[in-house]
Amino acid sequence: MKKHYAVTGELIFATILAVMLTTVAWAEPEAGSPSFHPKELVIKRAMSEEASKCISCHSKHTPGIVDSWKLGKMAHASVTCYDCHVVDKSSPMASQCSGIKGTDTYISPMVSSKTCERCHPQEVKEFLQSGHARLSSAAVVDAKKLNGKLIRLQHDLEGAKFIGNTGSSTNASRASGCQMCHGGQVELGPDHKPINNSWPGGVGHRYPDGSIGNCTVCHTRHQFSVAEARKPEACASCHLGPDHPDIEIYTESKHGQIFLTHGEEWEWDSAPDAWQPGDYTAPTCATCHMSGIGELSTTHNINKRLKWDLVHPKSVIRSGERGDGNAGAPLMRKVCANCHGPTQIAKEVATLDDAVALYNFYWDGAVKMKEELAAKGLLKKDPWSDGFQELMYYLWHHAGRRARQGAAMNGPDYAHWHGFFQIFQIYKDMQAIHDWRLKNNRIEELSTVMSTGPV
Repeated sequence: MKKHYAVTGELIFATILAVMLTTVAWAEPEAGSPSFHPKELVIKRAMSEEASKCISCHSKHTPGIVDSWKLGKMAHASVTCYDCHVVDKSSPMASQCSGIKGTDTYISPMVSSKTCERCHPQEVKEFLQSGHARLSSAAVVDAKKLNGKLIRLQHDLEGAKFIGNTGSSTNASRASGCQMCHGGQVELGPDHKPINNSWPGGVGHRYPDGSIGNCTVCHTRHQFSVAEARKPEACASCHLGPDHPDIEIYTESKHGQIFLTHGEEWEWDSAPDAWQPGDYTAPTCATCHMSGIGELSTTHNINKRLKWDLVHPKSVIRSGERGDGNAGAPLMRKVCANCHGPTQIAKEVATLDDAVALYNFYWDGAVKMKEELAAKGLLKKDPWSDGFQELMYYLWHHAGRRARQGAAMNGPDYAHWHGFFQIFQIYKDMQAIHDWRLKNNRIEELSTVMSTGPV
């Protein structure tokens, strides 16, 4: 049993206490009574008139929102629409709905981590240090810094500009796909409301007031359930698919098998840092990467317990903004030690290290071949019509990620058949193209690579 109190629990209590204290009415003391001992203490639990009006109006127009709110801990703590959505008139996001037109009240439908920080400062501080914040949306927002390659991919290619599309649908791929997981940059119209399909967005969404982060990606509005955020389904909406099939890897692992069999019986609502083995019999994504377990405290910095970067073209030990891998590795081992002995933990650590080393060996070979072709002028300027460069992308972004992440989370099918089995085939095809170009001193006229790439 831990001796420290849960931060979130303290915050909820503090919020309730603050609401109570602001509605306390002291009765006049009798003559001669000590001034600090009132005769009567009256506590009024009613919400403010403004908050009540919001709830009353939205109960008619968006009843589903109010019903969700009523079921959550926010409602129990008297945190209302008014507390989260009202902004200062000077805010770049300030607007007025029909219910408050002409009043001095301004609201924004967009609520960022900056608002959540007022009651959850530690959680937001940790979140902003994680890969879920600025780093997450960098792939969408900072694309111009990456030599324009991602802008071209999202708009010119996926948006079909290269074959003549000039309509607003050129942004459809980014708005419906990239932005919904990574986050994007909110654009505002003259009425201070979002335009160009720039809101809502994913976990690293960026807002006109400079704030970053969408907490409702994991704690869905308006119930903001901690139980939901602890279940693997919360992560599955983004961590899936051919390039990072984390939910697929999890469900084929022994951990996932136990969750699918017994998860409905588990206790999901324990307080932070009190949610421990016994409440569950196998870990979820949150257990390993975020939750308080054993001697470890809850964290919203999902990089904190990680050693390797398994996302980028070559795996390195995390450093700088991506975390401290040398410090993270022993923290993850402490997670495992709550259920496993040192022999099994050592085996799993060594398996991942070897998988990383094997992938990096392939990647280094691919880089060497590309450099040799570039020196001879045997690479096309457009990598997406160049068979060698297209295969190199799949070696990293698809098969390479699957192999490394499958090894990290005990998904043997993804580590092997969707991973290293495909890596060696891709590499052999790259070798053949490399050797043919060097032998003939020219680039083949047509790419023979499948347009969808290896799956």
